[in-house]
Amino acid sequence: MKIALIAHDKKKKEMVELTKKFEQVLSRHELFATGTTGLRIQEATNLNIHRFKSGPLGGDQQIGARVSEGEMDMIIFLRDPLTAQPHEPDVTALIRLSDVYEIPLATNKSTAMLLFKELENLAKI
Repeated sequence: MKIALIAHDKKKKEMVELTKKFEQVLSRHELFATGTTGLRIQEATNLNIHRFKSGPLGGDQQIGARVSEGEMDMIIFLRDPLTAQPHEPDVTALIRLSDVYEIPLATNKSTAMLLFKELENLAKI
C-alpha cells in the first residue's frame, strides 16, 4: 500500500512514536510524508520515506494530487485541532479528497493505531 504520513508540529512526536511502534508493518509498504514529518521519522526509524515539501509549502497539496490520481491508499494525518494552521484550506482540501476517493484517513493517534493494527492482521493472512 501507499501510505501518507503527515503531522502538525505539536503532533510530530506522536507520529514518530507511532511509526516506531509499527515500524515492522510499515516497512512492507511504500511511505510518503510531508517534509519535516518525514525527516523526523527517518531520523528515528529505518523506514524509507519519499518526502514531499513541508505542509505549508505545498506538501499537503502534493499528497492530495496523488490521492486524486489514485496513487495513495491511506493517509495518517495527526492534526492539532487546538492550533490555527496557516495552510488550513490545504488541510481541508486533503480531507475532502480522502472522502471523495474513499481513502482511509486517520486524524488522531487512536484511529491511526486501528488502521496499522489492521495492516498487521492482513500481513498474517
